[in-house]
Parts: sequence; C-alpha cells; structure tokens
Amino acid sequence: MKTIKNNKRIVTRPDFDGIVCAALLFEAESIDQPVLWTEPGDIQQARIPIQDGDILANLPFDDRCLLWFDHHISNQTEKPFKGAFRIAPSAARVIYEHYQEIFQHRYDRLIAEADKIDAARLTMDEVLYPEKYPLVLLSMTIINRDKEDESYWNHLVDLLRKKSIEDVMKDPEVEKRSQAIVRQNILYKEVLRKHTTISRNIAVTDLRSYDQAPFGNRFMVYALYPEAMVSIRVRCADNDRNIIIMSVGHNIFNQSCQVNIGLLLSRYNGGGHRGAGACSFDAPLYEQYINEIKEILYKNEL
Repeated sequence: MKTIKNNKRIVTRPDFDGIVCAALLFEAESIDQPVLWTEPGDIQQARIPIQDGDILANLPFDDRCLLWFDHHISNQTEKPFKGAFRIAPSAARVIYEHYQEIFQHRYDRLIAEADKIDAARLTMDEVLYPEKYPLVLLSMTIINRDKEDESYWNHLVDLLRKKSIEDVMKDPEVEKRSQAIVRQNILYKEVLRKHTTISRNIAVTDLRSYDQAPFGNRFMVYALYPEAMVSIRVRCADNDRNIIIMSVGHNIFNQSCQVNIGLLLSRYNGGGHRGAGACSFDAPLYEQYINEIKEILYKNEL
C-alpha cells in the first residue's frame, strides 16, 4: 500500500531557538517532511517559496503559511493568522505554551535554557566559560552561515526530541563540535581585540576585511568591553562582498541602552528583539546606514 505524505513542513531558522522550535513542532504536529532552514531576510524578500502547509517558526510572517509562531517585536502583524505570537524570551516558549496539553512539562528545562540563551540572560561566567554550561555551549555549535551544517541541525532536532540534555552532550558529533568551539572562542577573543573600536559608548567590530568573517562567542564582546552600552558587528556576506550584514545588540552586562534594536533595524531591511537584531543591505549603503544607526544609538532614544 502506498504511503501518502501530508503537506506539513517546518520552516525555521538555524539557531538554537529555531532548532528547539523544530523539535517541539515535530512532537506536536504530524510532520513527515524535512525542515526547511532559512533566514528572516529570505522570508521578508520572498526568496523562499512558502506553501500552504508550512509551519513558520521564529521567522517573519508570510500569509501563505498554515501556522505561524514567533516572538520578535519587529515581526508583529495585523493580518489574521493561525498559530501564536507574543513578545516572549524565545519562540520555543510561544510554541511550548501553545501546545502545553501535549507536552505536559516534558521539556521545561530545555525551554528555560532556550529562553535564557535567546534573550541573552547570561552571566559573565557563562560567557567566559561556556564549556561549564552544557546548553550554552551546545547553542554555540550552531553556526547558521553554512548550509553544509544542515545534517547537524537536523541531528540536533532528533537528539533533543529523544534524549536527555546530558546524553545529547555525549553524542560524538556534539562532543567534537563543542571541543572545536572552545578552541575557536580563544581565537575569536583576539579577533575582537584587533578589530573592535569604541565609538563613544558603542563597540564597533568591523570584519569586512575578511572574505569569510571569523566567528565565535557572540557575547564575548560584552565581557571584553563592559563600558560599551551596545555593540555593532559588521561583516560581508560569505563569498559576496556586495552585501553587508550588520548585527546590533545591547550589552548584556550594561543595561543602559534604551533603543529598541528590532524596531531600529526594521528601518534597514532587518529586525529582531528589543535587545538585539540584524540587517543586511548593499555595500555602498554602509557609511550612510552605520552613521544613521550610530546617531540614533548616541541619542539613546527610540
């Protein structure tokens, strides 16, 4: 007898929150298609063909989808939709509470960690020594710039559905990547020191000189420059120097920035949370955009 597949598909982004979202949705919905991993800009610019059976999570809304789950302030919509949206520490939290009768507290610890990591509620010790904190370290192994890592993202979804956090960390692939991240973070600290300048109360890390910008602990800049109220990280898109990717975030150890970063970057073809976000744009616009963004941050009003 021929098996008939349903048309439900998870569409999410490859970060820790997105991976937890996918794990939850596989448990809550009848899904037999692979996850489509994508980025917010691909949804915003209609580069991804969204289907009427798609379940979007941790991404901007697209009215072709079946269900939508999100928590980013810049993604709020007045359009009718099925699913759930609210401002929350993580999109995983929104999904978990939407399907709470199904989950029955099975993933309480995982969701609490997803909240902490996505909302950047980390301690100085967690930032400096992530190897002491399993899920913080696990989140750093998810490097969403390389589509070749898709099999790893899918592997993590499967692991988080079926195993304890302790057993997830013992998985050979997870162990290998975790050890590599610890080494990479040591090198990244030196990259930050070399390429970061303080512009009044803003730490600007300019990595445009790299064809492929180095990566590492995204919170390390706040530990190195606690006097900065906000950071801006700039790089060229991988293998495309015509596109600039800019990430902006409140210093998690210095809560003096009042600017809503998600709303600010929504003016520049981006978005995010109140405390952090990103945007991408054509390289010739760089000087104009960074100067405008810095002026708003200097005024500390938005």
